[in-house]
Amino acid sequence: MSNLTWRKSSYSNSDGGQCLEVAANIPSLVPVRDSKDPSRGALLFDASAWAAFIDGVKH
Repeated sequence: MSNLTWRKSSYSNSDGGQCLEVAANIPSLVPVRDSKDPSRGALLFDASAWAAFIDGVKH
């Protein structure tokens, strides 16, 4: 997981709020982690489940 390129959520801010990072360079999986404590590891989601979640959040 250390070779992944992590991207912080555009909704995160520099005030120490809720910070989420995702990595999109693993085919069929989406790793998600807390940017405030990345050493705790990541949750892995199936790419289609993550896409459904994002679609649900948007609507």
